[in-house]
Amino acid sequence: MRAPIGDFDSAVPAAQAADFTGPAAEAIRAWTGTVPADQLLYVDTDPAKADTAVFVEHYGGDACDELYAASVNCVVVAAKRGGERTLAACLVPSAARLDVNGVVRRQLGARKASFAPTETAVEETGMEYGGITPIGLPEGWPVLVDAAAAELPWALIGSGRRRGKLIVPGKALAGLPGAVVLEGLGA
Repeated sequence: MRAPIGDFDSAVPAAQAADFTGPAAEAIRAWTGTVPADQLLYVDTDPAKADTAVFVEHYGGDACDELYAASVNCVVVAAKRGGERTLAACLVPSAARLDVNGVVRRQLGARKASFAPTETAVEETGMEYGGITPIGLPEGWPVLVDAAAAELPWALIGSGRRRGKLIVPGKALAGLPGAVVLEGLGA
C-alpha cells in the first residue's frame, strides 16, 4: 500500500508489521481507540535518517513541505511541584516550539517544567531517543496535544525506535489515553 504522505516504498497497517516491536507496537496491537487500527500505518525507514530535517529531505520526495507540515514531535517533559515529579508527553508540529514554561507548566499545575533528560525519557518510556512516540507510553502519563497536530489529516510520528515511523490520522492523537488537546502548546 502507498503511504498517504511522503515517498516511502510501502506502508502497512502497523498492527501487521512483522518487524515493528516495542511498547508502541504492543499498544497498537491492543488498540481500542476511536480511529480504526488499520488506519495506523507503519513505514520502514533508515534509523540514520530519523531526525526530522534529514528525514523530510530523504523521504519527502517532491512533497517535502507536505511531509514537514505533517511531522509531529513527541517531547518528554518533567514537571515539578512540591517535590513531586510528573512526566508528560507533548505533541507539537515539528515547525513549532513547545511552550514548556507557559502552557505546559500551567496545564500540569507545576511550579517548574523542563525537557526531561534524554536518559530519563528513554528509561521511562522504554523507547529509543529520536523515536519516542505517544503511543505505548506508561499508563497514567499526561499527553498534551497541540490543536494543530490533532487537526492534521495525517501525522507522521515516531515508532518508539529510530527505525520506522508511524503515520496516523491527527484525530488519533487526540484520542490517546491521557490526551488533552491545547491551543498554543506549540508556538
